[in-house]
Amino acid sequence: MIMTDPTNIRIDLGIHGMTCASCVARAERALKKVPGVQEVAVNLATESARITVAPGEQVEARLKRAVRDAGYEPVAANAAIDAPNESAWSGFGPVALGLVLSLPLMLPMLGDLWGQHWMLPAWLQFALATPVQFILGARFYKAGWHAAKALSGNMDLLVSMGTSAGWALSVWLWLSAPADAMPHLYFEASAVVITLVLLGKWLEARAKRQTTSAIRALHALRPDVAHLLGLDGEVDVPIDEVLPGDELVVRPGERFAVDAVVQEGQSQVDESMLTGEPLPVGKAPGDLVTGGTLNGDGRLVITVKATGVDTVLANIIRLVEDAQAAKAPIQRLVDQVSAVFVPVVLVLALLTLLGWWLTGHAFEVALIHAVTVLVIACPCALGLATPAAIMAGTGVAAQHGILIKDAQALELAHKAQVVVFDKTGTLTLGQARLTDFVAPSGSDEAQLLGIAAAIQSGSSHPLARAVVAQAQEKNLPLPAVSQVLSIPGKGLQGSVASRDYVMGNLAWIQEQGGELGALEAPLAALLDRGVTLAVMAERTATGLQVLALMGFGDEPKASAAPAIAALRAQGIRVLMLSGDHAAAAQAMAQRVGLHPEQGEVISDVLPGDKAAHITALKQHGQTVVMVGDGVNDAPALAAADVGMAMANAGGGTDVAMHAAGITLMRGDLALVAAALDISHRTVAKIRQNLFWAFVYNVAGIPLAAFGYLNPVMAGAAMALSSVSVMSNALLLKRWKPDLE
Repeated sequence: MIMTDPTNIRIDLGIHGMTCASCVARAERALKKVPGVQEVAVNLATESARITVAPGEQVEARLKRAVRDAGYEPVAANAAIDAPNESAWSGFGPVALGLVLSLPLMLPMLGDLWGQHWMLPAWLQFALATPVQFILGARFYKAGWHAAKALSGNMDLLVSMGTSAGWALSVWLWLSAPADAMPHLYFEASAVVITLVLLGKWLEARAKRQTTSAIRALHALRPDVAHLLGLDGEVDVPIDEVLPGDELVVRPGERFAVDAVVQEGQSQVDESMLTGEPLPVGKAPGDLVTGGTLNGDGRLVITVKATGVDTVLANIIRLVEDAQAAKAPIQRLVDQVSAVFVPVVLVLALLTLLGWWLTGHAFEVALIHAVTVLVIACPCALGLATPAAIMAGTGVAAQHGILIKDAQALELAHKAQVVVFDKTGTLTLGQARLTDFVAPSGSDEAQLLGIAAAIQSGSSHPLARAVVAQAQEKNLPLPAVSQVLSIPGKGLQGSVASRDYVMGNLAWIQEQGGELGALEAPLAALLDRGVTLAVMAERTATGLQVLALMGFGDEPKASAAPAIAALRAQGIRVLMLSGDHAAAAQAMAQRVGLHPEQGEVISDVLPGDKAAHITALKQHGQTVVMVGDGVNDAPALAAADVGMAMANAGGGTDVAMHAAGITLMRGDLALVAAALDISHRTVAKIRQNLFWAFVYNVAGIPLAAFGYLNPVMAGAAMALSSVSVMSNALLLKRWKPDLE
C-alpha cells in the first residue's frame, strides 16, 4: 500500500484467472464499483491491478472481494515474481493429458491425408472427448459462467460455448443415428480445440515468466542475511533486522544488502546490474555503496545509510514495476475495442448459424461454422499485444542502466525532435578543473603551481581542490606553508620560505594594487573564453606582483561529442541549456560539437526559467526531450514531453529517479540515444502485435463464417496468435544499446 497524495492511497493487487482483453475490462469495471476508488489500471500480461482509492476501513479486503465476485482470484501483487523458480515444464500436465486423449480422435483426419478411412467407434470417441470437455475444460466453464453472470463476455465464454456446441451436436448425432449407421461426429473438434487452447495458455505463461525476468533478477540481488558488527564480533542477522547506523561486514564476493558508506577497507565493486557499466568501480573509506551491487576481492566494513524500501535498489524495482503495470496511451484503443468485441462475436456467430441453416444446409453444418467463428474470435492476442511489449522493453532497458518510469515516456521518446541538454553535470563532468596556469616567460611554472597547491591544500573550496588535484596529477612536491589565512569571498594568503603569497579573484587582487604587466594579453584571452579566473601574486616591498593566472573550467564528458553527433545523425535537433554566461557556455558547446551560431546554445538561464524555455520549444509543436542531472533541472524535466534524468556518481540519484520519466543510471551520454532506440523498438513491437492481433480477427472471422476453416484449425490459429504476440515481444530481450 503506497500513499499517492494526502487523500488517496495506491494499492497493487494480483489477479489470477484473466485470459483476454475482455477480462481486463470486466475486472476494471468490478473494481471501479468499490466505493472510494478513483482510478484503476488492470494489466493482462502482469496479471495485476493498480488501484488509486480513498482511505477507508478494510478497503483492501473490499477490493479483493470485488475481484473474486467478478470471477477471478485475488493474490498478492508480486505473487508471480516472488514465486520460486519453476521448471520449464511446470503446468504441462493438463496439456499432456489433453494431447493423449485428443490425438486418437485426430486419426480419421490424419488418415484422410493418405487415403485411409479410419474411424473410431462412437462410444470410444465419446469416452475420449468427454474428460477433455468437462474435466480439462472446467476452467473455461467456470470463468465463462462468471462472465455470463456479469452480462459480459470473454475468451472462456467463447471457448466453452463453441466446444460445448460441438460436443453436444456429436452426442445428438450419435444417439439419433440408426443402429447400423456410422454418423460423422465432431468430438475431435471440441477436444482438440480445448487442448490447443490449453497448450497456447501454457506457452503464453512460459513467455510471461521470461518477460518478468528483469524484475526477478533485481529481486534476487537482495541478500537475506547480513554480517552485523557488534561488541561480540560478527553476527549473522536477517536483513529485515538491519537498521540505519549499524556497521556491517561485507566479505569478498558477497552482495551489499543495503545502501551504506565504506568505513574500512578497499575493494572493487561490480555495479553492472544497477548501472549497466561492466567495469568494476573502486571503493575506499568515505565512498557510497549501493545495495545489490557485488563486492570484489576486498573485505569492507560499512555503515548503513538506508534499508528496505528506502534503498536505491528498492526504488529501481519500484520504477520498473510501475512502468510494467502502467498502461500506454495506445492501450486505450484496445480497451475500447475489447469492450464490445465479445458481444459482436456472439452476434456474428448467431448470424453465421442462421445464414448457413436458412440457405438449405444441414443444421450440424451451420452449427460447426458458428462454432468456428466463436473459437477463432477469442481476443487473447489483443489483450497481450501492448503490455507484453512494454514488459519486455522496460525489462531489457533496466538491465542496461535505463530505467523507464512510465509507459507514456516509453511511447513518446521515439518521437523526439529536439533533445535539450543541461550543461553542468550532464554534458560536463560537473567538477571544476584547472584548465590554464599561465605565468610570464622565464618563470618556473611547476614551482609556482606547487606553491599555489600547498597554500590551498587545507581549503574545501572547489577551485582550491582543483589546484591541488592538478599538482597531484603532476606529482609536484608541496612546500611547507605557514600563516595561511582565508578571506571569505575573495581568496586566501600564506607564506612559503618567508615569502608571502596571495591568491584570489581578479577584483580583489586589483583592489590591492596588483599589476598584471606581461599577463594583460593572456588575461584578455582567458576572459574571452569565459573561464573562471583566479590570480596568484606575491607581496613584495614594492607592492603586489602578479605571478600567474589560473583558469578554471569544467571538462566535457568523453561521451558528450559522440552522443550529440549520433543524435544529429538521426535528424534530431540538439540544444544546450546553461546558467553560465554566454562566453563560457559557447566555449563548452564548441568542445562538444554544438554550433552556437546556429542557435544551439541557450545561456544565462536561471534554474527557474529553464522550464519556460522547454515550454516555448513545445509550443512550436515539437516533441522535446530534456536531459538533466535531476536536481536543479527538475522543473525543466517535468515540463518536457520526456524527461531524462542522469544519476551521476556525484549524488542526486534519488532526485533523478523521481524527477523524470526516464532515468539513466550512469553518466554515459550514449544512453540518451539508446533510450530513444529502445522506445522506438518497443513501440514498433506494440504496433506489430496490435496489427497482427487485429488482422488475425478481421481475416479469421470471415473465413470461419464462410466455411473456409474448421474448429480445429480455428483453435490452432487462436493459440498461435497469443504465442506469436508473446514471442514477438520477447525478441526485445535481445536488444543491446549501441554505446560506441
